[in-house]
Amino acid sequence: MINREIILVTGANSGIGKSTAIGLAQLGKTIIMVCRSQERGEIARKEIIFKSKNENIFLELCDLSSHSSILECTKRIRKKFGYLDVLINNAGAIFGQHELTEDGLEKTFGLNHMGYFLFTHYSLDLLKAGTTKRIINVASLAHKFVFNIPWSDLQLTSLKYKQLKSYSLSKLYNIYFTTILAQKLKADNITVNCLHPGIIYSGFGASGTNFFSALVKIGGPFLSSPTKGARTSIYLATSTDVNEESGCYFVRQKKAKTTIIARNMDNAKRLWDMTIELAGISEYGVVE
Repeated sequence: MINREIILVTGANSGIGKSTAIGLAQLGKTIIMVCRSQERGEIARKEIIFKSKNENIFLELCDLSSHSSILECTKRIRKKFGYLDVLINNAGAIFGQHELTEDGLEKTFGLNHMGYFLFTHYSLDLLKAGTTKRIINVASLAHKFVFNIPWSDLQLTSLKYKQLKSYSLSKLYNIYFTTILAQKLKADNITVNCLHPGIIYSGFGASGTNFFSALVKIGGPFLSSPTKGARTSIYLATSTDVNEESGCYFVRQKKAKTTIIARNMDNAKRLWDMTIELAGISEYGVVE
């Protein structure tokens, strides 16, 4: 029998996403894992069930850098479940070279920003039908490394590609997305918050350059575990302390301050409008 509260976690087959799913499953929540790989996803699903003793763990496949894949995945979830209580946009990556998604977007932008934007767009009706009504976006302190935004070249085609710049921009965009969406969903009583999970050794960086990947491995013993990295996501998904909090950025289960550029509402609105145009959406949250 499915537990009443359903929590969806993207990127739940590894790292922070898997630890988040384990922690929430141990609390008795029904978990929908959204992963790209059937094989890796199924291995993780069995591990989550084993560690949590909770059988209500479901796997859905999705390429979160693909608009069409997100659309089809959310259609299946709508048909199978009918509602969501909490959506945790967790999946993300850093890429060592400039690549384009099938939609023609720079891959970091397409996965880390547009993936959050589109998956939430197609899930809003499900969240409105739920009870807890929370959206949680995993951002990063990497947003603090951004001092200007390449408005005329969001896909970073004209300048020398730098993986950390691209990743940091995408994490700033997660904060902008959180800020605007929180305002738009206030009347629907859906809260939207974001977080920095900590400096975690989780396999992150494997898709970066060889040097970056090696650097992460060397630093691994000195970094926090995915279990610690999941704590703030779990807190935001379950704690009554944040029932009324929305549009906030959290670190270690506490509200934290972002940079001046991250608090620039004109920038946030500009990115929102540009993303709507790139996505080809007429009205956010309305699925035609």
